[in-house]
Amino acid sequence: MASIKTQFVIPSKMKTWSLGLIAVGVISFIIGFVTQGLSDDPNVQQAFWGTIMYNAIYFLLITNIAMFFICALTLGMSAWQIAFNRVTEAISAVVPIFGLITGVLLIYLVISKLHLYHWTDIKYVKGDTVLMHKQGFLNLPFYITWTVLSIGLWSFLGMRMRKASEQFDEKYEGPQKSQRTLWRTTVAASLFLAFFGITAGCVTPWLWQMSLDAHWYSTMYSWYVFASSFVGGLALITLFVIYLKNKGYLELTNQEHLHDLGKYLFAFSIFWTYIWFAQYLLIWYANLPEETIYFKHRVQGEYKGVFFLNLVINFVCPILILMSRPSKRNYTMMTFMAVLLLFGHWLDFYQMIMGSISDTHITLSWLDFGIAALFVGLLIYFVGKALTKKPLIQKYHPFLKESIIHHT
Repeated sequence: MASIKTQFVIPSKMKTWSLGLIAVGVISFIIGFVTQGLSDDPNVQQAFWGTIMYNAIYFLLITNIAMFFICALTLGMSAWQIAFNRVTEAISAVVPIFGLITGVLLIYLVISKLHLYHWTDIKYVKGDTVLMHKQGFLNLPFYITWTVLSIGLWSFLGMRMRKASEQFDEKYEGPQKSQRTLWRTTVAASLFLAFFGITAGCVTPWLWQMSLDAHWYSTMYSWYVFASSFVGGLALITLFVIYLKNKGYLELTNQEHLHDLGKYLFAFSIFWTYIWFAQYLLIWYANLPEETIYFKHRVQGEYKGVFFLNLVINFVCPILILMSRPSKRNYTMMTFMAVLLLFGHWLDFYQMIMGSISDTHITLSWLDFGIAALFVGLLIYFVGKALTKKPLIQKYHPFLKESIIHHT
């Protein structure tokens, strides 16, 4: 291990880019708040806060996917990812920061008089039979409690998992200690996945996103949000792995590992498409007004271009480009596809949320990209800091050898 670079040092360009993007994002937020957030037009105000909202949710969920990825592979006794496991952990370390931003934002939105969520308007609800029936679920105490629990336990359980993995950096003291440590990580992973299932895979997307269209519902919605987040999270992991490889780190990570990341990107892009098609087909075929209301303005209205561009980027491009073996082993091609899919699923969250907030016109503008720049800058900055705190290689992990000789 002596010749392997195990300690990451933040390059000056990385720091400059992250701070530059944060500055662009802060300036965009200030200008947007003055010109739109303080507008007398409630629709303009809602569009401004909706832009902050979908960016915050998207970046929180894709960073949280990093911990889901670790825990799922840990329970599967997988070894191939150990060579770059610290990269995934560093991404997941941003969850408490993005979680705090998202939690404060969402709680503000439901208690403010913006009524971004129609069910928060008491007078409106009293005159609506459907919303009256949903009050047991769509109410302020439950929304706030569930939001705090979701973000709080994602952060806490993720921290426990990262803490357990630190023991693989300590001195090797025989197979028994390794087995005990492995068992602790397995228990920590189980707890995270169980809670992740009932939050990110179930109730949380209903509250945060689907309830923007409180009259509409889909039993597949949470799975759809998860699939979109998962592909975005995988693309993010891939980008950081390639970046560190280009900087001379992760010497034990090679084309075999990149190939497997490519397989995941390809497979779950197809899974996302399956969920997309299954949800759309059932609603299209039944043609019930209370169900088609969600798709009508997305397929036939102002969002038509965004809706189908989303499909082209997130399905057509992966199936044409990532199907072949060489493309998944090519660093340039994988970088291109990772960036494209990150953008594609960002666009997917845009149409999911903004299509419900502002259904009569497209709001995509400089503000959307400026706020995205803020979150990207924060992401780069805090992932870089997290990478410096631990060795990049878990040299006493019992699966490290299997990861080094991994062949696909």
